[in-house]
Amino acid sequence: MTEIDNYDRSILSVLQTDSKIGNQDLADKVNLSTSPCWRRVKKLEDAGVIKGYVALLNPKVLGLTAMAYVHLALLDHRQETIETLDNFVETHAQVIECSSITGSNDYVLKVVEKDNESLEKFIMQQLLRLGIVRASTTNLILRQTKYTTSLPL
Repeated sequence: MTEIDNYDRSILSVLQTDSKIGNQDLADKVNLSTSPCWRRVKKLEDAGVIKGYVALLNPKVLGLTAMAYVHLALLDHRQETIETLDNFVETHAQVIECSSITGSNDYVLKVVEKDNESLEKFIMQQLLRLGIVRASTTNLILRQTKYTTSLPL
């Protein structure tokens, strides 16, 4: 694990809020000169602490109004079955999160679609037709009270 000090935490905190910030402004906010600030950011990138920079999009503005958590129990836990699910998840942009979980289900997917009808079609005609799901439960997200990609530092 990479050693993270208070300057690094400050840099990461600012970048989680505004990844487009320029190096000079970032350095000012974390009380460093520009060269040491840039070297620290580069070190954090090289160490894999910073995996990349993205734009956070508003799904509703883009017409994606249906979101759901889909809990899956697989038929079996063979490598082929898991690879089938992994490949499906990787190739379908509607799945924005996928996690292997404990409990009575094996996976939970977060799925986004333009409306409930499209969501149902995706689940029934694509996901469940893989033939690897023993049982599924879908929970529609009615309202998000918090959404962040920022990690606690």
